[in-house]
Amino acid sequence: MNETLRPLTLGEILDRTAQLYRRNFLLFAGIAAAPTGVLIAAVVAVGALIAAVPGVTTKGTMSPDLLAGVFVVALLLVGLPVMLAATVISQAGLTRAAVSAHLGERLTIRATLKGLWPRFWRYLWLLILQAIFVGLIPGAIATVLVAVLAYIASRAGNGAAADVVSGFLVFVVFGTLAVVVVFRALEYSMAMAACVVEGNTAWDSLNRSLKLSRGTRGRIFLMALLVWALSIALSMITYIPMLIVVATVTAVGHGAEYAAVVTVVAEIMNLLINFALQTLITPVYITALVLLYFDQRVRTEGYDIERMMEQAGLTGAAPLPGGEQPSTAFEPPADPDTVNLI
Repeated sequence: MNETLRPLTLGEILDRTAQLYRRNFLLFAGIAAAPTGVLIAAVVAVGALIAAVPGVTTKGTMSPDLLAGVFVVALLLVGLPVMLAATVISQAGLTRAAVSAHLGERLTIRATLKGLWPRFWRYLWLLILQAIFVGLIPGAIATVLVAVLAYIASRAGNGAAADVVSGFLVFVVFGTLAVVVVFRALEYSMAMAACVVEGNTAWDSLNRSLKLSRGTRGRIFLMALLVWALSIALSMITYIPMLIVVATVTAVGHGAEYAAVVTVVAEIMNLLINFALQTLITPVYITALVLLYFDQRVRTEGYDIERMMEQAGLTGAAPLPGGEQPSTAFEPPADPDTVNLI
């Protein structure tokens, strides 16, 4: 039996995640960095185009508020589609890379990203459905409840007791919303892995995630907390020295122009730090989710036995639930890109 395909404890999954991360750091970091780099380039391009418009940089020809509004509108028109595409590439690309690494296969950055395009719209629709079921629907329900509470409070009068009660109920509503959002996110956390590995539709991938996540949502939540804690620790390590330097330079500096330059530099440093943290942390979370996905398939479907028999040539690829044949999306394509790492 392949040692990578057996029931694993959470500690073993985290250890396996660290091993895969170290062995495939360039692959993971490259895939995680490429979409974010494109997004940053889009923001810079929008700013450069606006600055190049006649009259924008001329003193007194355009108010700061109007300039800010133009920048926001242009950023939404250009940045939002780029952000959606970058999210799809990051989520699906890292999932595909983690699957290949876990199964002992070898993909390059270019081959991984190239293999996403045939199913790009499927992955995009999956992320949209996740956003709808995880955040949009619960958020809409909470908004309606808060509006009803506000109406009842206005009809009840302006007494202090009524304000306290309505405030407490609003707090309960938003607290419940947070719990529901987290729970729904745990339910659908394996949807991308199911979509990439099994080639399911977006809707079927959500249903597969609901089934596979049963019994392991607590482990997924604990893993997410650990990754979040790691992110916070790295943020503190990088942000605190930067804040000290900025505060020191600002204290010894003189003049509003000097302070403005320091602010701009600080914002640039903040953007670079966020870029580095996303590049380093996102692969850890997605790789751990992929390992939990395979762990659940091993525990509930005997996937390790099926895989062993396939590798021995004793049987063909085992059919998936619903009679579909499994996808080979995670297998490296037969082209020269798979020879080298990059």
